[in-house]
Amino acid sequence: MKVFHLSHIDLDGYGCQFITKEIFENIEFLNSNYGSEVLAKVDYILNSLDENGKNFVLITDLNLTFEESKYLDEKVKELKKSGFDIELQLLDHHATGIDSATNFEWYYLDVTKSASKITYDYFKESQDLKSFEKLIEAINAVDIWLQNENLFEFGKVLTRLIDEAKEINRLMFTKENVLYKHYMLKESIKYLDLDSGHIELDDNICKIKKSFFIKDRNDTFDNLFTNYLVSLLQAKKDKLTIHYKDKKGILTFGVKNSSIVGNGFLTSNLNFHFFMNVNPGGTFSLRANNLMDVSKMAKTIANGGGHPNASGGRIENFKEYFNYNELKSFMEQFLKEKS
Repeated sequence: MKVFHLSHIDLDGYGCQFITKEIFENIEFLNSNYGSEVLAKVDYILNSLDENGKNFVLITDLNLTFEESKYLDEKVKELKKSGFDIELQLLDHHATGIDSATNFEWYYLDVTKSASKITYDYFKESQDLKSFEKLIEAINAVDIWLQNENLFEFGKVLTRLIDEAKEINRLMFTKENVLYKHYMLKESIKYLDLDSGHIELDDNICKIKKSFFIKDRNDTFDNLFTNYLVSLLQAKKDKLTIHYKDKKGILTFGVKNSSIVGNGFLTSNLNFHFFMNVNPGGTFSLRANNLMDVSKMAKTIANGGGHPNASGGRIENFKEYFNYNELKSFMEQFLKEKS
């Protein structure tokens, strides 16, 4: 069975996925904020279904509007008629989902619990999830703001732990982003039984984050996660390659600390002339390592500027992208027209 689990981008959303990763083997995690990204991710799932096997589509901690729910329901029914084997289930707790919950049987709504707690309860009868019970209680306490619960303060620290873990961009490195968030949730369990576990966890946030990136030896946090990202880019550089005139570059999307990462990549890959990072809003940064003048490139393509090895600008009329491949196709055409 192929499983697709789409969830929100906060603690509760990743908490739901932390449960299902223990249950299913062939599972693909996706995360979405509200707005047009929801249907973009839904369409991705529907286009990725296994035509010859069973598919389980699970959506958690996302309040689909009635129109979004209707769209999904109609698409799934069409695919079932054409032979696809699909089970669809949504688990949510937002009161604004009442219209969808009333009209669609696959839309389960319980406003008394967090989505993580709903997901935990949904699967606990068939799976042994006891070791995660306290973690889910902490997420539940903070998500629906139960200030008198013992684990409320622990949940507050968990919220920051996940919200501030933005080193691995979720739009470009989807799989690795989820692994990173799940790793930190797993590490946090060690502090749940301590007398002042929330304080101990708070004191060790940086240590937990660094431990994910450490391979051979300890280093500064910036150096550790830069080396990690450079290794990811190194492994995927053929698919990330773009060209501007006769120059060869690499394109990234929403990468944090792109100047440091860009320099690290170019230093290790002397056959690349430039590093280009585009952010969701259309701003971009360019880095070079003395092999070209990126200030001239920024000026030509977007009336931007800067220095020969560090420049940037903003692309006019830039649309919102939620998929790297779609962004890359746009940028390839954009740079071709500007050459």
